[in-house]
Amino acid sequence: QVQLVESGGDLVQPGGSLTLSCTASGFVFAVYNLAWFRQTPGEEREGVAVIRWLDDTTDYANSVQGRFNISRDNAKKIFYLQMNALKPEDTAVYYCAADRRATALGSIYEHWGQGTQVTVSS
Repeated sequence: QVQLVESGGDLVQPGGSLTLSCTASGFVFAVYNLAWFRQTPGEEREGVAVIRWLDDTTDYANSVQGRFNISRDNAKKIFYLQMNALKPEDTAVYYCAADRRATALGSIYEHWGQGTQVTVSS
């Protein structure tokens, strides 16, 4: 059974940093593309970052480029989203996702976590 479990969501002040983790089980982690998405109430889910299994290349949404970093640890079956210089507009529920074929932020991902809340506020 495929499972993705996010952790690390918290309340953080503007300008601060936070790292989200997504622990995976039930599939061959090393050959899956992994991504982070976020969603705020009333808005569509937005792709934030993706890391491809084939060559470890990454892509980021323009809104987080240069501030966020996605990485993976195949041995531990965990991937991360390191978020720096956080802004109030980064406030959202963050979801991790995995798919064998999807490689872009606009692709459809098969497996999803339940989400973790990130709130950026003073």
